[in-house]
Amino acid sequence: MKKTIQMFSMLMIAMTIMVSCKKDTDPATKDFFVGTYKGDVSYKKGETNIVSSDGKITVSKVGETYNFYFGSNIPDITGVKFEKKGDNTYVSIGSGLTGITIDASTLKMLVIKDGATWTADCKR
Repeated sequence: MKKTIQMFSMLMIAMTIMVSCKKDTDPATKDFFVGTYKGDVSYKKGETNIVSSDGKITVSKVGETYNFYFGSNIPDITGVKFEKKGDNTYVSIGSGLTGITIDASTLKMLVIKDGATWTADCKR
């Protein structure tokens, strides 16, 4: 009887450890989207037209907003707010800064603001 109780206790401890170690954290709550994305990037405003097939966008988070830093002399986009759409995908919201979709591995962008157009199709 003592051996049975001991085995049952060990089984319960093992099950508790397995259940408590389950990975169920939403990546979006852990700033999972912060980092560098690479791919096709473009910017157009008036006579200025910048296109890069090996562009880079660095995403950072300050408070509740995200900032997008471009290379290739493309102006940065800052102060973007997002809302969750589906599983671990976020879509930009707010006036003038819609058109950005981001998840763990891709960043897609079509932003038109103040006569300028930013586009991106990037991956990590």
